[in-house]
Amino acid sequence: MSRRRWLPRVDHVAQNVAVALGAIRASKLRSGLTILGVVIGVATVMTMASLVQGLRDQIVRTIEVAGPTTFYVLKVYSQTPVNPDRLPKEIRIRPDLSVAEAQRIAALPEIAYAALWGQVLSRIEFEGRRTQGVAVFGADADFQVIQGGELLRGRWFTRSEESGGDAVVVLRDEVAETIFGLVDPIDKLVRIGGRPARVIGLYEQPGNIFSPPGSEIGAIVPYRMLERQFTLDKTNGLWIPVKPRPGVTVSDAQGAATVALRNLRRLRPGETNSFDMVTQDQVLETFNSLTAVFFLVMIVLSSVALLVGGIGVMAIMMVSVTDRTREIGVRKAVGATTADIRMQFLVEAATLTALGGVLGIVVGVGAGKLATALLDIDTGFPLTLTLVSVAVSIAIGVVFGVIPANRAARLDPVDALRYE
Repeated sequence: MSRRRWLPRVDHVAQNVAVALGAIRASKLRSGLTILGVVIGVATVMTMASLVQGLRDQIVRTIEVAGPTTFYVLKVYSQTPVNPDRLPKEIRIRPDLSVAEAQRIAALPEIAYAALWGQVLSRIEFEGRRTQGVAVFGADADFQVIQGGELLRGRWFTRSEESGGDAVVVLRDEVAETIFGLVDPIDKLVRIGGRPARVIGLYEQPGNIFSPPGSEIGAIVPYRMLERQFTLDKTNGLWIPVKPRPGVTVSDAQGAATVALRNLRRLRPGETNSFDMVTQDQVLETFNSLTAVFFLVMIVLSSVALLVGGIGVMAIMMVSVTDRTREIGVRKAVGATTADIRMQFLVEAATLTALGGVLGIVVGVGAGKLATALLDIDTGFPLTLTLVSVAVSIAIGVVFGVIPANRAARLDPVDALRYE
């Protein structure tokens, strides 16, 4: 299309947008109520998109910290924790993971690291000040290698403390600040679930972290201490993180670990594994499948709001056509064609919903930022979804503006001029 042909069309659309904005300013309350459904629908989508994207980015960055080749050995892999008091038979007959199994995997030539880790939920207390329930991890001095983060002060466990299950703890820095305030926590005794432990270090977790059980870290203690002093959920609260040696693929490392575990458990050929393995990719896939359902529900709810907004736009445009019947007659009398009138009201409807979309984006991004800030999640700006939201908003205006626009275009100019 040549420049001479499309420039007048652009100018014509711009004039119609100016007319539409004037009509909206003339009835601010009515226009505001009309686009409320569009604002709610778009804001809901943008808020959920910010949360989902933030959580996904968090997991991806944590996978990069742990290394994309790291995988986990579990008693059973389930998208949601199973009830340890009502285990199905196929889970109940599975042996619990053990330190000996972790040591056997760690000894394999394909494996760089493997150890048995555990987790409980407990309160941490110092001189009457205590936290809410936080995740207490039982691990070893290589915890930071797998989970990332930084040791701010003090030290990790010695080998003798690990093997002896000594009551020592590395506190997360935020937990230490909560219960100690300005007091130096190093070498102080805290109580974890009522059990004393000496603070030997302060740990800062990465800005984004995702561990298999999915709880926020509060403290790290030697695994043998956790095993001896706490009641472990050995179905959901135990796992073996495994890191292959450089140059060894995840598949080869998993194969070697599988053979070792089957031999230890004396499984015969043809018998199914009595354990599960999950890779970082599977963790990400599980998250995607869970959030996909949640996001789908939000899309459906948002669609209802957008449908209500579209119906509101159609209703208000029908009223607008009636109120401006004489104006339409005047325009037709001075040479406006049926197509010109139709375009005027379509552009007005699209402008109305586009404004609703922009407001919805502003509200949604703001709500998303607030939610992610409260959850301590970093998230970027969902640019693609923003553009889609604006396009959908405009499309709603066009679709629901067709009937009012056609009605306006079909008005007889003589009858329109007589209308009072």
